[in-house]
Amino acid sequence: MVSGDDFEARSAALLKSYGLRILDTQYRCKAGEIDIIACDEHHLLFVEVRARRHRSHGGAAASVNRAKQCRIARCAAYFLNRHPQWCHLPCRFDVIAWEPGCAGQSFEARWIQAAFIT
Repeated sequence: MVSGDDFEARSAALLKSYGLRILDTQYRCKAGEIDIIACDEHHLLFVEVRARRHRSHGGAAASVNRAKQCRIARCAAYFLNRHPQWCHLPCRFDVIAWEPGCAGQSFEARWIQAAFIT
């Protein structure tokens, strides 16, 4: 059985394969948690990782509802307040959604860039 930590590790590896630098994982603060914080030369990314064993109820990406988006945005503001060296980069909120593949045996990632705006 694959755990949430496994999906987060896979997601970090995916981002690295595209040349992104991982700044933090499982970043926690009083506002909440951000699964992955990464950057490239153009953006600071706050990434939510979601996985679903079934595609029902809209799937993994649909589970990042407005309340979850607001918590991620508050946590991102907290991170930027504590790490002003990253304030020069525009922020982007991405989602990496893991869902069963066509055969149902393995999981496939869907990286949704700029998944939501706060």
